Amino acid sequence: MSLSYHFTFSAPATTTADELLEFLESVESDAKGMGFNPTMVLEAVFDTPERREFARRVVRAIHIENERLQGVVLPVPEQVRDFSPNTGHCRLEPERALILVVTDERRRETVFGFAHYPETLKDIHGRVLLKTQVGDKWLWQDFVDSGDPRFRRIVKRFAESGYLQAEHDEFVAV
Repeated sequence: MSLSYHFTFSAPATTTADELLEFLESVESDAKGMGFNPTMVLEAVFDTPERREFARRVVRAIHIENERLQGVVLPVPEQVRDFSPNTGHCRLEPERALILVVTDERRRETVFGFAHYPETLKDIHGRVLLKTQVGDKWLWQDFVDSGDPRFRRIVKRFAESGYLQAEHDEFVAV
C-alpha cells in the first residue's frame, strides 16, 4: 500500500482561460525555483481522437453515475469512456484543459491544472441525457504518491489563490 497526496482544484466557469494560464505560469516560475525541470504550461482542446487520447493520459475523467444512463442509452462516444448501460456509470471526458507539467529529478512528471467538462451529456442524436454538475466550473482532481514537500508548496499556491477545493495528505499522521 502506498501513501498519496490528493488534491482538487476548482474555479468558476466565469474565470477566463487567460486568467488561469497566467496563474499557472506564475506557479511554473515557482516550480522552476524549487528545482523542477523541465516544466511546461499548456492549453489543450480535446477535439480530435489524438487529442482525446492525450487527455486520457493527463486529465482524469470525472465519474458519473446516474439511473438515466441505464438501459438503451448511447451517449456521444467523444464525451465518455468506460460507459456501462447496466449500471448507469461512465467517465466524462474533458473538453479542454489548462495544465502545468513539472518534472522532478527522477524524470517523473506531475500535472496540475484546470479542466473544463461538458455542461450536459448528450446521446448520439444530440438530445440532452443529463446535466453533468461539473460543466459550471473548471475542475481538477489528482494525486501524487510522494511525500516531497515541493508538491505541497505548489498546492498551497492554488489554495492562496482560492482554487483549492479539497486536499487529503496521507503522509500526515492523524
